[in-house]
Amino acid sequence: MAKEIRIGKFRWAGALRGQLVAENLPYTLFTAALMGLLGALATVVFRELLSWIQVVLGGEDTPHGMVHLARGLESWQRLLLPAAGGALAGLVLQLASRWLPRRGAADYMEAIAVGRGVIGFRQTVARSVSSLFSIGSGASIGREGPMVQLAAMLSSLSGRFLILPPRQLRLLVACGATAGITAAYNAPIAGALFISEIVYGVISSATLVPLVVASVVANIVTRQILHYDAVFHMPPFDFVSGWEVASYLGLGLLAGLLAPQFLRLLDLSRAGFGRLPAPLWTRMALGGLIVGALSLYKAEVWGNGYSVVNSMLHTQWAWSAVAAILLLKIIATAASAGSGAVGGVFTPTLFVGAALGSLYGMGLQALLPPGAVSTPASYAVVGMGAMLAATTYAPLMSILMIFEMTLSYEVMLPLMLACITGYALAQRIRPASVYSKSLASNRLARARFGGGRDVSGRSS
Repeated sequence: MAKEIRIGKFRWAGALRGQLVAENLPYTLFTAALMGLLGALATVVFRELLSWIQVVLGGEDTPHGMVHLARGLESWQRLLLPAAGGALAGLVLQLASRWLPRRGAADYMEAIAVGRGVIGFRQTVARSVSSLFSIGSGASIGREGPMVQLAAMLSSLSGRFLILPPRQLRLLVACGATAGITAAYNAPIAGALFISEIVYGVISSATLVPLVVASVVANIVTRQILHYDAVFHMPPFDFVSGWEVASYLGLGLLAGLLAPQFLRLLDLSRAGFGRLPAPLWTRMALGGLIVGALSLYKAEVWGNGYSVVNSMLHTQWAWSAVAAILLLKIIATAASAGSGAVGGVFTPTLFVGAALGSLYGMGLQALLPPGAVSTPASYAVVGMGAMLAATTYAPLMSILMIFEMTLSYEVMLPLMLACITGYALAQRIRPASVYSKSLASNRLARARFGGGRDVSGRSS
């Protein structure tokens, strides 16, 4: 009875905790499934809030994406709205840092890698609200980062309710983060491998099995029950002949050369904004103003780029339009991420890869005889994977993510070659991946504190 009182009011919670601490596999998988459900619901709530913001700003009954919203605004509104959203987002972060005490890890990677699995509820909510202001007003960042953080936070709360020890709590948080990634991209295998390959740094059955269960449940909830569609609608993959693999090798080399420069630009932007003698809300307003100014020329720089990538995959674009949008999107992403906006660069990286692959395919079509190479859309698909592998340094996850998106076996050979080539070349040019700063601080903390103490950190 004393044990039951100490660990909680509910007898079932005490029994479940005991089984989890004993590493009972059926109970572990059952809990992983619950985390998959919670993670999927967290991403749905965040998506619906963003859709509601679009409806309010656009004055329409149904949201059609950030680019559609930008095109419907007056020029002065398109210029100032991202700046206003950035200012509000910065104020939320400033007030949160001043009034909310730090509890737990700053991000899910830290909580899984070295922390006790504790993610602060109020800090996560504050960062999520800030990201809603930024993303809802057109910031060129991905919404998946806040989604995954919310999913991981709910898993952390569940584990703390059960009073799990750090090892089991970290695994629970990993299951929640996996569910968030899966629900965001409709890639259950890649979602599990993302956490295994990038965060854990090793693929083992002890962690991969519960991650897969959480991923499967999250995918079923979002696709089969709630009927959420995939974010990218992939065209049928066109592969002319086996000899064409050589051209995809060239695309991998191009991604390997350009990905380190893209990451270097993001670092320079963060350093430049950090040196400005201004409060955070002012810096984030400036980042939003840059996005607004760029959108006066091309509205496609708004948002995470889902609609633009889908358009590139299914319609014929002029090379000059793709090149212009690619350049402006890179600048907008650097301004948004560098100013401190809460969001990820995972999806903008896919955008850059799609545009780069499309341009590469157009160039080959112009140089080679008709019918000698595939359509630019096929190169755009492979370019997404190559760029992702060259920035995350997780080639296996990148290969499987694009494969799950296309569900085409024909894409595998060129995709594998391009991803491995891009990864190998980029790693030689720049040893640090997009997540290296966060993971390096986590490994340093593990060596210094033995993984038992929380340290501060920031997710890329």
